[in-house]
Amino acid sequence: MRYLVVAAALLCASTGTVLAQDVGAGETSFKKCMPCHKIGPDASNSVGPELNGIDGRHSGSAAGYNYSDANKNSGITWSAETFKEYIKDPRAKIPGTKMFFPGIKNETEIGNLWSYLSQFKADGSNK
Repeated sequence: MRYLVVAAALLCASTGTVLAQDVGAGETSFKKCMPCHKIGPDASNSVGPELNGIDGRHSGSAAGYNYSDANKNSGITWSAETFKEYIKDPRAKIPGTKMFFPGIKNETEIGNLWSYLSQFKADGSNK
């Protein structure tokens, strides 16, 4: 009986670890985004807008970036929920966006990526 209790406790502990978001894995996943986007203290607009302060930012509002009308007028305020929907298929979420990216389908990877992105304040420093 004691072994069963220990096994159940280990299972619960390991499940919690699997469900926790991994910022380091999100940073690795961000390498898929780096050809177009920058983040952090020295970030600037590139092919895509810089992503500092994305959590709570209105879509189409990064200073100095030339967004599509579709993106500027989407009405989206970035949050974990909206990002997770968007990154699966950006062109489906915002038809007419300039972003050509096939999307990320894996829920764990998406959560990890959001954890990484959302840790940066608008000035590029960590929260």
